Amino acid sequence: MSSSQEAAAPPPGARPRARADYTGGVYGSMLAASVVAGAGILGSFPRVELVVLLLLTGVAFWIAHVHAELFGERLAHKALDRRTVLSVCREEWPIVKAAVPPAVAVAVSGLLGLGVQGAIWLSLAVAVAGQVGWSVAAARRAGASWRQSAATAAVNLVLGLAIISFKLVLKH
Repeated sequence: MSSSQEAAAPPPGARPRARADYTGGVYGSMLAASVVAGAGILGSFPRVELVVLLLLTGVAFWIAHVHAELFGERLAHKALDRRTVLSVCREEWPIVKAAVPPAVAVAVSGLLGLGVQGAIWLSLAVAVAGQVGWSVAAARRAGASWRQSAATAAVNLVLGLAIISFKLVLKH
């Protein structure tokens, strides 16, 4: 496990929790928000193209994270076997999962009567909400207090709002 994925030690007397790392979800949500913000003008089928772009970018970054984990830290410490590869794939899967809600938002936006720009903004809002949600889930799973969880939610909201401000400034 990379140092960025190590969970904080639970407070003294706390029950140990099952291993679950949601940091990939936080990262994946931020990635999805960045993809939506940077999408700009799409071609003839903008909703379909944005859905595909979100999902494929999530998968590409998932593969990159799996590769980095397997051939970075782990290769130096233990031989790769099928179980290790599958374990790393599962650990990094939240990156892909985080791309699904913004993609679904784009897919259903037409049913909500939204134009392409409305779909983009809805997807961006869903991605930022996911980023905040994943960060709170990660914090709580790591044994953080509600105060610490609120702090990480605030930091991730600010990061999400920064991405939104970049979109507003760039105006493509």
